[in-house]
Formats: sequence, C-alpha cells, structure tokens
Amino acid sequence: MKVYQAIVKGLEDVGVRAAFGGAGENAAGLMLALKHSPRIRPIITRHEQAASFMACGYAMFTGELGFCFATAGPGAFNLFSGLAMAMSDSYPVLAVSGYAPRKWQGWGSLNETSGLNGTPDSQAMFAATTKKSFLLEDAADTCDVLEEAVNLAFAGRPGPVHIHVPLDLTERGVEVANVRPVRLDVAPVLPDPARVEEIASVLAEAITQGRRVVALAGFGAVRSGAGPELKRLIERFRIPLLTTLDGKGIVSERHPLSVGVFADSGHAAAWKAFREADVVLCVGNSLNQHATFNYREDLFDGKLLIHVNISENEFRKAYKPDHALLSDARPAVAAIADALAGKVGEVPPAEVEGRDYETRHITHLTGKIHPGELAQAIGRMLPERGVLLADAGAHLAWLGYYVDVEEGQNFRKAGSFGPMAGHVNGAIGVKVGQPERTVVVGCGDGCYSLSGFELMTAVEHDIPVIWVIFNDGEFKLIKLYQLSTYLESGLVEFDNPDFAAYARACGADGHRVETLEEFEHAFRAALSSGRPTVIDAKITRWAVPHYSPSPEGVIAGLVETLEDRLRSSSPPE
Repeated sequence: MKVYQAIVKGLEDVGVRAAFGGAGENAAGLMLALKHSPRIRPIITRHEQAASFMACGYAMFTGELGFCFATAGPGAFNLFSGLAMAMSDSYPVLAVSGYAPRKWQGWGSLNETSGLNGTPDSQAMFAATTKKSFLLEDAADTCDVLEEAVNLAFAGRPGPVHIHVPLDLTERGVEVANVRPVRLDVAPVLPDPARVEEIASVLAEAITQGRRVVALAGFGAVRSGAGPELKRLIERFRIPLLTTLDGKGIVSERHPLSVGVFADSGHAAAWKAFREADVVLCVGNSLNQHATFNYREDLFDGKLLIHVNISENEFRKAYKPDHALLSDARPAVAAIADALAGKVGEVPPAEVEGRDYETRHITHLTGKIHPGELAQAIGRMLPERGVLLADAGAHLAWLGYYVDVEEGQNFRKAGSFGPMAGHVNGAIGVKVGQPERTVVVGCGDGCYSLSGFELMTAVEHDIPVIWVIFNDGEFKLIKLYQLSTYLESGLVEFDNPDFAAYARACGADGHRVETLEEFEHAFRAALSSGRPTVIDAKITRWAVPHYSPSPEGVIAGLVETLEDRLRSSSPPE
C-alpha cells in the first residue's frame, strides 16, 4: 500500500467512520484513499478550521476518534484552533497534515514549514497544540506511528495528536511493505481501592454527623458516561447535585436533587447549596474560570474538597484537593458508592430548595424576542436524546440558565479554549457521529458570521443540523465587558444579512422570526424536515444575562465589583 492508503486502513481498524478535511496537493493521496474507503465517510470542508471543529464534534459524545486532515503549510495551520479545543475539552482527535518535500528543506519551497532559514516551524507549532506531534520519517514506520498516535489520543485524559506526512513519502514507488492491523488498546484509568476507601470514610463521617455534602459534576462525568452511577450515589445518600455548564444533564435537571448550574452565570439555588456545603465532591471537572467565579481564592474556605479526575494535572491547579482520586469518573463514582453503602445506613431526606424563580419567569422589556424565552422554547421542544450546543457568547448564558436538560440529552458549551464558531461547525461533526440524534446549535450572529459558509457543506452532504441565531447585531459580551470596565463601548455593533435568505440560497431551509410564536412554528418545521435549517431570530438588545462575579449572589457581586473599582481608583495614602 501507499502511505496514505495504509493510514486509511489503520483508521478503519480503530473504528473511524468519518474524515473531515481540506483539499490540497499535499493531501491529494489521502483524499483518494478516503474516496475508496468502504467504511469512512469523507467530508471536504470549505475551510480547514471547520474540519478540525467537526472532528471535535464527532468525538464529543461518541467516544470515538475524531479525524481531520489538511494539506501542508497554511492548510495545516488552519487546524490549530480545533486541536486547541480538543486539548482543552478532552476530545480524542487525530490530525494528519502534509509536509513539503524534505529534500528541499531550508530552500523556501511551496508550503515549507521546516523551521529552517526563516520558514515557519510546524513541528513546534503542532507540538504546542497536541499531546504529541509526529513527523513520519520512513514509510515502513507508518503503522507504528499511527498506532502510537491513536493510542495516545485516548490515553488518560483524551486529547489531540498529529502526524506530518512529507510529500516525498507519497511519491510514485514509495510503498508500505509491512502493513499490519492497527490496534487500539488503552488501559482504563481505574481508582485506587485504598483511596476509594479513604474517601468513602470521609464522606461517611460527614453524612452520619449531619454535615452538608454536595456533588459538583463536570463534562468529565458526561464523557465517561457516569450518569447512572452518579444518580445512584446522590439518591442513595441524599446528596444535592450541582453541575458546571458542561455537566448539565448528567442527571435530569428536573430531578428533585438537582439544584442547578454552579457558575458565574448559574443558578442562585446552586450558589446557595454550595455556600452552605461542608464537603464538596467534584467529579470530572477542572474547576476552571467560569465555574469558580474567576478562581476566587476563598471559594473553598471552610470546605473539604474531594476531587475525582482522570488527569493528575487537575489536582495541581488553582485548588488543591484535600482528597484526590485519579480515575475515570464512571468507575470512580461506582466504587465510592459501593464503599459508602457499607458504611452508611438509611439517610434522611435532604433539604433541597427547588430551582430559581427567575428560571421560570421573564419580564418583557421590548416587543422583540427575549433571549431567555427563546432559550426556554428550545429547551421545551428539544426532542429526547437531542443535543444542544451553545457557541461562545451571551446566548451561552441564556441557554445554560434557562434550558433544563433531561437524561439522554446533552448540552455543551465551547469549552475552556472557547473559540467563536467552534460549535457552529462542530455541530456537523456531532450529527455525522450520531445521525439518529437531533442536533441544535444556539449561536450569536457574530459566531455564525465567522463560519456560516459551512452550511454549504451540510447541504452538500445532507447533514440536517439546526442553527438558531440569536440576532441582535452586536457582540453582546464584549459590549458588556467594555461598559463594566471602561464605562463606554465601541466597535461592537454590526449589520447582518438576511440569514434566512442566505440559507435558502445555499439550498437549506431558512426562517426569519420576530416573535416567539413564529420561532416555535419554525423550530417545529425544522425538527420535522430532516434538512439543514437556519432560524434567524431577532432578539432584543436590552436583555442582560444573569451573572455574578460572586457565589454570594448578584447583589453581593455588584457590591464587590463596586468596592474593587473604588479601591483601584483611590489615590495611594
């Protein structure tokens, strides 16, 4: 086989079912190998960045390897945003990119990225955005390198890997004589029984003494499929459940022990439960910025922190746990629940306050659609096992706050790297990976404008994603930040085209809606059509997302902000 044929055969061996990439001479052989693959669906995107986001989407909930590719030079560099997203959000992704002929290294040939004589150094750049980047030096190493790369993508905390394929290894006459099956054999990260026993003893003591225990679940719990185990734990021991934005729906948000999202744009009920807790059991989260109110130093004061995570690095970041358990979330929660059952008898019902009043009631300010009501409508109408993705922007806060995610459904924001348009494009990968599920994207008009041209890709390949555009003609979060920090705003407003007309021009369905009733009608049509659909929803500019820089609540957060501003503006004594 030729090198790219061997790579495609190896991808088939490990279960890859889709390939997202950009066209180019250095990737030409790979494109042909994918064309003839009986198992892998090739999708050529309009832009390589979109391919990298789609690979993330494909891996997001399937647990399978996401695969993207690009030609050498600028095409390869367009993959960086998606690979950084895979790194921050724990997606197993493999990227393959071309590489200029090595015999011309340092001469400045087309697309050269050797790092010699003033050329860009792609090996260093990919190494900085992946778990490891490989340069294939010999055709005979193809299967070995591919096998090492895909196993590394899944090892421990999943993440991206990358392989450079020099053009000279794809020339006529270069063959892989030692083709063999590529094996995916990654040992699971299982909990240390001694640590489990230690943590169970701590929790048992707290429960029997009547101390308040809460669980805080993140995306690691979702990725691991730990929902049933977590539900069993909280129900048996009457533990209130908080989630990060990315943990929404790990247990139904209507469950009586679910108290909402703990984040700066989260729910007052969750903030209250956290404040009153004596012990916090964190499962599968990295305690990042928005889930910790900008890394508040006093967040865990007076609390015992138990942290379960698949990556030991998470125990060395902003918050040092009192007890750490290195493990994948699902076996860890199961082991803790089993150990705790032998130490604790019947537990009295927990005093858990219901979800916040403001999640149900919205005050109208203008005649246009309120984004909170738009979010509520999406949540009410999202089908069973539906996937709701929120791109970066103010719409994320509305969706995270107002949508109740049920068991079997999934919600995901744009992660810690937080690229705009990451989910506008990534949704296509989610749908390709799980075609039986409804995939809906809530995105701002700014996000959609960055990369909405991939709608043509969805139409070409008959991938029925639904994009709901929260259209207010401005970068809302940037504007709010400017106003709060500088007391003025600038360069944040813009004009939009008719997104619905654009969608129809691309061959998709397009709806422009200005009332909630019009939206619900359009959304029902989109759910039943089985076609790529864009819904352009005109929302009011006068609604501000629920937010507090303090877990003490909105008023306390405003007071803290004002005090900080006064202190910073006061002259030194």
